[in-house]
Amino acid sequence: MNLRDYYPDIIKNLPDFDGQFEAYKLAADNCDVLFATYPAGTVIDSHTHATENVGVITKGELLLTMDGETKKIAAGDWYRVPAEKEHAAEFTEETAEIEFWFKV
Repeated sequence: MNLRDYYPDIIKNLPDFDGQFEAYKLAADNCDVLFATYPAGTVIDSHTHATENVGVITKGELLLTMDGETKKIAAGDWYRVPAEKEHAAEFTEETAEIEFWFKV
C-alpha cells in the first residue's frame, strides 16, 4: 500500500502541501491542518518556522529533537513545537500524522 493511501478519499482530495514532506493541507482561519506521511528513513534537518505546531502521530513514530534532547513520539501521542523553536525530526518507520500549524 502507498503510504498516502492511509487517509480516506475526502482527505486525499485536499490540496497538496508544498514543503519538505508529503501532506494534504486543510486551510483554516489562523491555522493550517496537514495530513502528513513520511516514508521510513525520512530525516528533516534542524529548522525553525513562524508557526506554533501541535501534532498527533496516527501511525508509526516520530523522533523529535529540541534543545539537544530527542523524544520518541509514538502513535496516539501528541507533541508541540513552539514558534521559532529550532527542532529536527526523524522517521525510522512509515509514519502518518495530523499536524496543526497555528499562525502566531
